Amino acid sequence: MGTAVAMETWKGQVIDGKFPLLERLGGSARSDVFLTELPEHAAQKAAIKLIPADGRDAERTISRWQAIAQVRQPSLVRIFHVGRCSINSVPLLYAVMEYAEEDLSQILPSRPLTPAEAGDMLRGILDVLEFIHKNGFVHGHLKPSNIMAVEDHLKISSDTLQKAGERSDHSVETGPYDAPELGSGELAPAADIWSVGVTLVAALSQKPPAWDRSAKTEPVVAESIPEPFQQIAQQCLRLDPSQRCTLEEIKARLQPAPVPVRRNSRTGALIAAQVALIVLLAAFWLVGHRGPAKAPPISARHENHPMASAAPAPAPEVSVQTGTVTGAVAERVMPNVSQGARNTIQGKIRVTVRVDVDSAGQVSEATLERAGPSKYFARQALAAAHAWKFQPPQVDGKAVPSKWTIQFRFGRAGTEAIPAETAARIADSSVKVR
Repeated sequence: MGTAVAMETWKGQVIDGKFPLLERLGGSARSDVFLTELPEHAAQKAAIKLIPADGRDAERTISRWQAIAQVRQPSLVRIFHVGRCSINSVPLLYAVMEYAEEDLSQILPSRPLTPAEAGDMLRGILDVLEFIHKNGFVHGHLKPSNIMAVEDHLKISSDTLQKAGERSDHSVETGPYDAPELGSGELAPAADIWSVGVTLVAALSQKPPAWDRSAKTEPVVAESIPEPFQQIAQQCLRLDPSQRCTLEEIKARLQPAPVPVRRNSRTGALIAAQVALIVLLAAFWLVGHRGPAKAPPISARHENHPMASAAPAPAPEVSVQTGTVTGAVAERVMPNVSQGARNTIQGKIRVTVRVDVDSAGQVSEATLERAGPSKYFARQALAAAHAWKFQPPQVDGKAVPSKWTIQFRFGRAGTEAIPAETAARIADSSVKVR
């Protein structure tokens, strides 16, 4: 498990006759995670986790996954199916769950979260943990890699949940995010509080706090961590579980928030959690990229509906010498991005799509030329570009296919679209259109 051998030899296998192993997504010493599809929903991506079926622990794990699958909380990754299987005579357990395109551990190497982002991340985590603890579970593995982006929502992994009071399953490996008592006793909610403290420091400084587990001393929280996060982290990272702060105490320290954040006027814990998680999701999108600026921006209306009406197309340019008439945009469609996601953007997020246009002005193919930092925004831009329509260019009075690039610039106020025609084609030759 967790080796390159599994990656090469298991790819292409079909688990339980239903779940193909399409691509290895990652793993650990005791697990492998592959991309798969849900048979009941054609082409819907999912992730399948495979672990060894070890004796009595196998039954306990299956029962635990089945119990987790019954838990319904919008910010927990959903488990769809669990079961037993074997690959090359190796007995395994599997859990099929929602597919996450990104996680927080992928953004932290590039930059830390801002205090505002960290505050909203923390509020979202606290709401999820409050739900988990009230239902008798402990997460046990909270860390950046388990804070995930599922489509346009941020979710916390669920496959590691265990019943409070059970024996910890950390006997094989422990790390800085794991509470010191794990591996030697029963699981308690206080273990998640420790993980909250380490995760908070890592989110703000790009690394967990310095800590020597064998020295029996508490981790040192750097003075560079801003308040109230420094005090929150320090209170979370007490060696004695009974001395750690509670979820309620952390929430109290967050009032008022360190950086003002716009909130929806509607009340309710679930709505507040969803808003907070959407704000954190922007952390996966805010790595700056400079895009080409070869044409002046064409401002888009601030609509969110994907089928926006077209702006008036500019008059085509005519070249007397070559008999060439340049193409023009006939109908533009803007990406469907929620205003809640826009409100979290700092600066601009740029995605460039290259489109092939046939002689009737329809997009025949669209590909990402520059995907930008987020798969979510890239997916929205690609879907919108497919729906654009054009006035085809003409060469000697005949409409011909053409190529265009469309740069989408996502910002808080709306989306800009900058189209540029790159070439018109006739017969076997290429006629450049400028």
